[in-house]
This record gives sequence, structure tokens and C-alpha cells, in this order.
Amino acid sequence: MYKKKVISHYAEIWKSKGVGINFAKGPVSDLPKEFSVLEFAPRANRNMWTYATCCMSQESDEYPIELHMFSPEKSEEIVEIMVATAHYHRTGARLGLGDSVNFGKSWINESKCEYGLISLPYLDGPQLEDMEIENGKCVKFFWLIPITQREVEYKKINGVENLEERFEAAEFNYLDPIRTSVC
Repeated sequence: MYKKKVISHYAEIWKSKGVGINFAKGPVSDLPKEFSVLEFAPRANRNMWTYATCCMSQESDEYPIELHMFSPEKSEEIVEIMVATAHYHRTGARLGLGDSVNFGKSWINESKCEYGLISLPYLDGPQLEDMEIENGKCVKFFWLIPITQREVEYKKINGVENLEERFEAAEFNYLDPIRTSVC
């Protein structure tokens, strides 16, 4: 039931149907059996690939979240990053808005972005961000933005809001794997 709600939520907001990607590497057995990463191909109103978790959280979680990431290209590397992030969320520390995640590798190819920032879904707004479920709970859908180590360090010292202001001032291209740090 929860999985169908999440899939429907993405489809309603993005006006597109995601394809579940089968990823069998690593400790995927530690994830909920319903877990998958959905891949959304580019379309007329969105010229980029989108990867989104489905059932990273469970309906019974106190603060359920799902994450998505954008890419200029189709990428199994991003699927692996989403699986690893979901695994950390389930077995390490619960993730939330403003947290950063160490990917342990480049986002894409030679990118200096080896971390992710859990941010509000600025491109889609509150329509994507909030999905109500039973018992008055709300699932939060957040954007996992690839960032550099310098940006993580800046965030730790100056806070998420200041880092996001830097992104805005620099008009950073979140789809450019070889972009320079804004810090």
C-alpha cells in the first residue's frame, strides 16, 4: 500500500511513470523488501534523468522520507548512490533535511561532488515535498543535491541556509558533474 502511494505521488507530480531499477550489489537485503530506485527518463518539460527512492522509509517510521536526485545522463552510479544512501538511512543514522551524506565516490565520472545535501525539493515545491499518509503523518520528499567536500565543510561552519544562499548567488548548475565548488 505504501509503495503504491509513493509511486503514485511521483507520477502525479512529475507526470511520468518511473521504471524500477533492479540493483543487486551490496547489502540490499538489509533494505525493506519493497525498496527500489525509480528511474524517470527526460521528458518535454524536464530535460534530465531523475532517480528516486521508493520505500526508503516505511509508513511506520516516525519521520518517513524519500529522496530524489537529478542527472544529465542515465547512470547506474546514481542508482548505487541512492541504494547506499537508503541503506545508511535504514541501518546507520536516520537522515533528514539539512543532513549531508558521503557518497564514498564521485557523483558522476570525474565529478568533485562526492557528497549529497538533503534539501527541499525547490524545483517541484510543496506539491512533491509533502504526501499525507494515515494517522496524520506526512512523508517528506527531499532533493539529494550533489555537493563537494568544501561545501560540506562550509555547511558545517556556516549552516545550510548560508550554503544554499551561496548556490543561489553563484547560479550553480546542479546538473554539471564538473562544476566548481561555490565555497
